[in-house]
Formats: sequence, structure tokens, C-alpha cells
Amino acid sequence: VQLQASGGGLVQAGGSLRLSCAASGRTGGAYVIGWFRQAPGKEREFVATINWSGARTDYANSVKGRFTVSRDNAKNTVYLQMNSLKPEDTAVYCCAGRVGSSLAYVDYRYPYWGQGTQVTVSS
Repeated sequence: VQLQASGGGLVQAGGSLRLSCAASGRTGGAYVIGWFRQAPGKEREFVATINWSGARTDYANSVKGRFTVSRDNAKNTVYLQMNSLKPEDTAVYCCAGRVGSSLAYVDYRYPYWGQGTQVTVSS
């Protein structure tokens, strides 16, 4: 499975962005998508995850209530809607995939990774 994240950019605090994660290759079968981010000088951290059907999602406490993850399996695309953005949300955001139905919260549980997209939130 190949993954490609897009949709990043520069936005003012309080603004919104929607990231997309497009999957290609062997996308048949159930797979879970996770979003992670890494800010300069910091470790990569979990942001959100969604199962194959989209019925199960989970979020890091820092983004709960502001970010929403969803997916359109007909388009093999997962979205991360980010609202009420804060300067501390500034990071490179990556999507990652794993076969199966169990949500995962750590990066080593995901074997497939896409290139990241930069999100910069100005104060």
C-alpha cells in the first residue's frame, strides 16, 4: 500500500485545514489509517486513527473536539479535518496504514507510511 498525504499549508490560529491521505496499490481488504505529526525538535506523536468502516475512531487528547478523521473507501482516501487550529499544531503530518481492523496508537504498529505534509499555524 502506498500512501500520500496532502492538504497542508499556512493558516492563522483559529483557522481550519483538511488533510487528505490517498491510498494506492494493494488497497483491497480492511486496513486502519493513523495520522501522526512531528514538530521540529520533538518526537513523532499520534494524532488520530480510523478503522476500515469508519465506525471507530480515536484521537489524541490534544486534538479531541477539534480534529475529525473520516474516510471515503470508494476513493481510497482518508481525511483529517482540523478546526480551531493552534500554533502548537504546527508540524509535519503523516498518514500511516496497517492491515486489519484494530486501531493503533503507536507508530511501530504501522508498516506503511506516506510522505508528510507541512501544517503551519501562525499566531
